[in-house]
Amino acid sequence: MSNVNTGVEVKPYDSDTQASRRFKGGFWLVVLGAALWGVDPLFRVILLKNLTSAQIVLLRTRLFISLIAIPVLWKNRMELKGLGWNHVGALLFISWGGSALATVLFTMGLSSGNLNAVLLLQKLQPLFAIILASLLLKEKLPRHFGILLVIALAGTYLLTFGLTLPIGHWNEFIQVGSLLSLGAAALWGGSTVMGRLMVGKLKYETVTSLRFVLALPLLTVITWSEGAAWNMPAWGTGDFALVSLNLIGQALLPGLLSLLVYYKGLTTTKASVATLAELSFPMVGVLINWIVFQQVVTGPQLLGFLLIWIVLFIISRQQSEASPSLQ
Repeated sequence: MSNVNTGVEVKPYDSDTQASRRFKGGFWLVVLGAALWGVDPLFRVILLKNLTSAQIVLLRTRLFISLIAIPVLWKNRMELKGLGWNHVGALLFISWGGSALATVLFTMGLSSGNLNAVLLLQKLQPLFAIILASLLLKEKLPRHFGILLVIALAGTYLLTFGLTLPIGHWNEFIQVGSLLSLGAAALWGGSTVMGRLMVGKLKYETVTSLRFVLALPLLTVITWSEGAAWNMPAWGTGDFALVSLNLIGQALLPGLLSLLVYYKGLTTTKASVATLAELSFPMVGVLINWIVFQQVVTGPQLLGFLLIWIVLFIISRQQSEASPSLQ
């Protein structure tokens, strides 16, 4: 399809049976890629004892650039010659907006507003992605998408809050923290759309590599501005080995592998559908908290888990039955 507003040509979906299978497989790759983000706490718990969040992300990004991104970009350097300023803007939106800035806004929201209101408003991320996908990519929604969206949002609500009412008064929404949370949700939702746009222009490996390379300057500034000391353990000690292994594990699993799988799946998945597939992230987060950190999973959370998986299954079935060309 052709993106009239941005001048970016998105690769069309094929119409044969094989393409339909790829489309369905791509959807589950997005589910898997987003689910891998949920294992991040397994590594971050150890790392946060010595480093700040910004320092962790900066070290991880530098590791990616030196070992993965630079060789990939050099191999695919001919692709970069066809990029225009609109493509650069989309890539900066992904690497700066969808990664660093959204996380900063959300963290600021948690510290300057009603916690539950901030968490609740962040759940509106799929709505921003769906609206932007319609405007920029001209995507048509699957059958009964509105109902499926409501069910998925209800499932996410149950995962986060259970059956409790998270706020006591409407005025709790009208706070700076709530606005910051909405900004983060918009950036995360827009990042999904921009990612779909760019994998229609570049190879998914190139998009993944550029996400890390372009993020490095901003991450360097953020880490420098916070002024925190670097508290890495002494070289050659057991603590140093533990921190190093966790840093590498976080870099490879919820970092590199998750994004490669995610962008590979996004090549054949609409952004409006991918934003629901990303709900596997909070589901895995709940499971990790339950299995590893012994946080009790309640009945309402299990119901939310089930509702989200039902939505994912229904959408997957629709993609396998419908022709990918009818998007």
